[in-house]
Amino acid sequence: MARDTNFYYSFLVLPPDKRRAIVAVWDFCRAVDDAVDEAGDSNAVIREIARWRGELAAAFEGGTPRTSQGRALAPLIPQFNLPRPAFEALIEGVEMDLGSRRYDTFADLYEYCIRVASAVGLICLEIFEYGDPRSRQYAIDLGVALQLTNILRDVPEDLRRGRVYIPQEDLRRHECSEEDLARESAGAGGGVRSPKVKALLRQQAKRAREYYRKAAEGLPRADARRLVAAEIMGAIYRAILTRIERTDYDVFSRIVRIPRPRRALIAAATWARTAVGLR
Repeated sequence: MARDTNFYYSFLVLPPDKRRAIVAVWDFCRAVDDAVDEAGDSNAVIREIARWRGELAAAFEGGTPRTSQGRALAPLIPQFNLPRPAFEALIEGVEMDLGSRRYDTFADLYEYCIRVASAVGLICLEIFEYGDPRSRQYAIDLGVALQLTNILRDVPEDLRRGRVYIPQEDLRRHECSEEDLARESAGAGGGVRSPKVKALLRQQAKRAREYYRKAAEGLPRADARRLVAAEIMGAIYRAILTRIERTDYDVFSRIVRIPRPRRALIAAATWARTAVGLR
């Protein structure tokens, strides 16, 4: 796992065995997503999805995975009681990108977020060894918040790939078109010029904030220390969202990032607050 990922500093607080497990899960999930992104045409994507379903079956059913990611994952399944349905949900989420890559309502997008983000959170939860069943909803809500932040940050990149993850109902509500988003992307450099686009992006940020709030309120106090890695991850992504808001929703001029030293400080501060029982 590269130090430039937003997850790197959150995993440093874990004991070595859990860190290795998290990295193996992250590598498997990333490989599935990357393989489909890089596959090209629909037939190639279908083949990649089938290949990774085969890897998952081999890992869970005592077979011999063919990829390094599958082989690294297999021994962790019984060790941490990793949930196969969550891995299957992830692959289903990646498969959802096969269609028009448009989501008419937030309810539709929510199902996508659950599969590609919250499912990974539920896998990680088993490695963190939570105690309170309510922590599952915390993982679900935090996963949705992280994915909504990604969607907002990556609007221009997704447009270039022919994807629009902002719900179509939101575009209609703000009388905003995909062409409006494309014009902002093409004219990047002077901030968001269209009031309609700015209002649309503000709504997406507000929705992400709501899921961060739900996650924070739903985290059981008894599990706070066990889930400090997830809390660090959430804090770094909230910092990304804050930076987007402070730039007046200009996600077009540059990719909004948190510098590496700042991520390290966020991780340290979050760990310290959790260690002394502050929320």
